[in-house]
Amino acid sequence: MELREALTQIAEIRRQIAKGDVFRGYRSAPVAVSGLLALAAAVVQPYLVADPAGQFGAYLALWVSVAVLSVLGVAVETGVRIAMTHDRAYLEPTRLALEQFLPSVVAGVLVTVVFVRHAPASVALLPGLWQIIFSLGIFASARLLPRPIFAIAGFYLFTGILVLVWADGGFSLSPWCMGAPFAVGQLAAAGILYWTLERRT
Repeated sequence: MELREALTQIAEIRRQIAKGDVFRGYRSAPVAVSGLLALAAAVVQPYLVADPAGQFGAYLALWVSVAVLSVLGVAVETGVRIAMTHDRAYLEPTRLALEQFLPSVVAGVLVTVVFVRHAPASVALLPGLWQIIFSLGIFASARLLPRPIFAIAGFYLFTGILVLVWADGGFSLSPWCMGAPFAVGQLAAAGILYWTLERRT
């Protein structure tokens, strides 16, 4: 019984240390690629989805594809880094970062499904809501990241509210209401990660 309690206390100590440390699992390259993907999607949207309000399925497919590719890029890079490291202390911050960010991903998916199935007349609200939900995910995990990342979370919150204001009349479905915020936000986040975590090494 004492051994189990000691192991539990050690695990809790490691967890507290992980909370106080900066998570170095997110790298600048995949984050920058996600920003470039958003920029590319904004450029091609007028050609693929000429009428986003009337072709919302195609609009959704385009931006969901960008989101999936972005998440896969970060996940693959993090997975490779975990596989290559022999330091088990790296695993706890990684798990903690996922625990803090994952609820926003789940919320984004569920909100999208609900709007598409039960409130199709209000789908123009989704681009703004996606940005706000993404900002909340960043705020939740920002304790593990370099402090300037808080500015990125605030940026997404601001752009999300702005896009919600523009939702009336469908302007929020414009390619740049998604492309510009995510391109600027992700490229800025990549710059912060590089400058604060990678440049020194």
